Amino acid sequence: MIDLQRNDTGLSDYALLAAQLESLLATERDCIANAAQFAALLFNEMPGLNWAGFYFNRDEQLLLGPFQGRVACVRIDFDRGICGAAATTRQTQRVADVHAVVGHIACDSASNSELVVPLEKNGRLLGVLDLDSPQLARFSAEDQRGVEALVAIFLRLTDC
Repeated sequence: MIDLQRNDTGLSDYALLAAQLESLLATERDCIANAAQFAALLFNEMPGLNWAGFYFNRDEQLLLGPFQGRVACVRIDFDRGICGAAATTRQTQRVADVHAVVGHIACDSASNSELVVPLEKNGRLLGVLDLDSPQLARFSAEDQRGVEALVAIFLRLTDC
């Protein structure tokens, strides 16, 4: 497992994750297949996660896509929760304590912090990537930048 710090190659672990993601998606462009691979990569390589997955925009509502972790909410309205906020604002939501957020949707009561990155391509909102952790304040600004860079790779190499 990558510990998401500098490693003995001198590269950041996000650079390693980026290389792994590029390799995983190199020969496939299908949205569902690539989202499944991406979610599995994040869930298994980022420490401290209890959920990693996608919600896709279906008629201004987020519909559950490929994920790793416990069962999840199937549909989320754009005006609900942290995923809905990311979809509505089209801005990454990094929340240190989800229980302090009015309207937070607790699909898994073990989740305490969350990072949600909108998936936007050609001005169109495709959905969001959602990462949950049982640790408070699990996600740093570096994590946000790293995951946003990984999402850019996913969007470049995937037809959604």
